[in-house]
Amino acid sequence: QVQLVESGGGLVQAGGSLSLSCAVSGRTNSNYAMGWFRQAPGKEREFVAAVSWGGGGSTYYTDSVKGRFTISRDNAKRTAYLQMNSLKSEDTAVYYCTAGRAAGYGLPNEFWGPGTQVTVSS
Repeated sequence: QVQLVESGGGLVQAGGSLSLSCAVSGRTNSNYAMGWFRQAPGKEREFVAAVSWGGGGSTYYTDSVKGRFTISRDNAKRTAYLQMNSLKSEDTAVYYCTAGRAAGYGLPNEFWGPGTQVTVSS
């Protein structure tokens, strides 16, 4: 079983920055692609970013965060990160860490963390 735990959410002013972390634990010898999704109040959950396990860590982003968010990972620490800069009020959402076998737009989506709240005040 795979467990994901997010940290780093909070309240920030528009234009500011936050960094999220996601640690992978549990009984697994597999190497996983990792990603982030978010869900704003009254909206559907949406893909934010993903990074593959191998291949130099290929990255994928939804258009609205390109140039502002950066996903990365530390394989030795089994941790993924989401650096969020130039935050906007529309980035306010619960952010979920995900893991799975493949990275891409909308992936991975096999395992989910409980989520961490990010609130951007305008």
